[in-house]
Amino acid sequence: MADKKGNIFKRFGKRVSDIFAELKRVTWPTGEKLAKTSAVVLLVIVFFAVYLTLISDGGRWILDKIGFYDIVETTATEATTEAATEASTEAPETSEETESSAEG
Repeated sequence: MADKKGNIFKRFGKRVSDIFAELKRVTWPTGEKLAKTSAVVLLVIVFFAVYLTLISDGGRWILDKIGFYDIVETTATEATTEAATEASTEAPETSEETESSAEG
């Protein structure tokens, strides 16, 4: 069974010779065809870059016009914070009143 596979170096050499034989059969593009194909690829890339930029900026403009990015004032949060501050300042006074009424 090992004889069918052969030596590792023979298999490697066969593989390399097969690769070179396949590369000889490849139809390589001419310089003109390569230039045209490259130009088409570059134009498609530029087109989609401009297209996606316009979509992104257009979406940002629309969201800006409808007020999506406007800062909302948090008056309710401030009122809650003020109420909590007042409650904490009243708490010690209440405890002092309770102590004085307990003594008296």
